[in-house]
Amino acid sequence: MKYKHPSQIKSVRPPQKPPSTLSMLGELRTLANIASLPFSFLQSKMSKNEGEDVLPIILIPGYGSDHRYMFPLSRYLLNLGYQSEGWGLGFNLAGMDLDHTLEDISSGWNIEPSADFDAESYKGEGGVPYLCDLTVERVRARAEELGSRVILIGWSLGGTIAREVARDLPDQVAQVITFGAPVIGGPKYTKSSKFFKSRGLDMDWIEREAGKRDSRPIEQPMTIIYSKSDAIVDWRAAVDKVSPNTKHFEVKASHLGMGFNREVWRAIRDALKEHR
Repeated sequence: MKYKHPSQIKSVRPPQKPPSTLSMLGELRTLANIASLPFSFLQSKMSKNEGEDVLPIILIPGYGSDHRYMFPLSRYLLNLGYQSEGWGLGFNLAGMDLDHTLEDISSGWNIEPSADFDAESYKGEGGVPYLCDLTVERVRARAEELGSRVILIGWSLGGTIAREVARDLPDQVAQVITFGAPVIGGPKYTKSSKFFKSRGLDMDWIEREAGKRDSRPIEQPMTIIYSKSDAIVDWRAAVDKVSPNTKHFEVKASHLGMGFNREVWRAIRDALKEHR
């Protein structure tokens, strides 16, 4: 696990395209990460926070998964003394499964349809913003019920959602931790871009609309964990050059294995300790 100084992040070139197909072979490391879970759990029991006040955590899964993917991380956090829960919205399908129009998306996104847009041409480009709005409502409600600010931890698209929720809820969200999460371009620089293009979604429009959100930088402490050998998300798209209170950590991990990876878990543990 390597901490990246802000000057190193500023020099990172913008992403150009999704990771290569050949790089997918590296995702086989996920099996080794899963096999090492017992050792990771044992380590966590020896690092438990005793008698310390800690904030509740909400875990947000990546595209195509639900809270079951985050369950090992949830158990690890429990061993450390943290209470965590799922996001409460089931499978994360990027909003493509939700009946909505662009008019249903909150004004905070400042959505501007292209000149030739009409209702019939909408393919669901605003699915993630709409899903973010639903998550905002969920997180706000849970923070009120718990009587506490919350910490958001998100994997992949779940990390993207966590970021946007924090942007909209500075008084309810205390901290954000993401791993393998695209910061730039939406799905444009990820392996899922081919699927969304096949559905007729305009990748350039999504990138442009998502980028406008950076006019309101995320102010909360944020830890971004990425891997240069990530075969799903181009690591350059996971770099945040805008938010002022951000730390980046580079790990050696597959994308699919990040939720089970000891380096990732240690980075999460250290980030939680730093900002408790």
